[in-house]
Amino acid sequence: MRLNQEHIESLQWLASKMTGHAVLDLTSGFRAVRADKFREFLHLLPNGFSYPTTCTMAFFRSAYTVAYEPIPVAQRVGKSHIRPLKDGIRFLLIIFKIATLYSPLKLFVPVAAAFFLTGLGYYAYTFVTIHRFTNMSTLLFSAAVIIFLIGLISEQITSLTYRRDG
Repeated sequence: MRLNQEHIESLQWLASKMTGHAVLDLTSGFRAVRADKFREFLHLLPNGFSYPTTCTMAFFRSAYTVAYEPIPVAQRVGKSHIRPLKDGIRFLLIIFKIATLYSPLKLFVPVAAAFFLTGLGYYAYTFVTIHRFTNMSTLLFSAAVIIFLIGLISEQITSLTYRRDG
């Protein structure tokens, strides 16, 4: 099974949500950038084929201009070496890494909300069935608060680290 267009579009959708900009091309290997801007992100680049993903997201999150220029190419000969499970997880980790470096709340708030809503649903279920507030509901609510607070701290660290003086 190979990474198909549907998988790529899902990853591009997630990257767009994390950056706040439409990411139209996440996996193409060709990037034309100013060397001085690119050097700012060298420490973020992975040792593999996913550098275009990291580079694209880092440029968006740093408010640099990103433009897409269509380049006509010949039809690909052969098969892609990208595997959906192994490489898809690597793409997800890169997207989450860049998101936590530049806008952590876009990652932490949905996770905290999921824990909170799960806790609320479980509490409603246990209240209706056994008329109790269970330890699991408490654990889920606590996890939601902790994840949200970690997101707030991460957001503060990010704003202090990437504040542009000038």
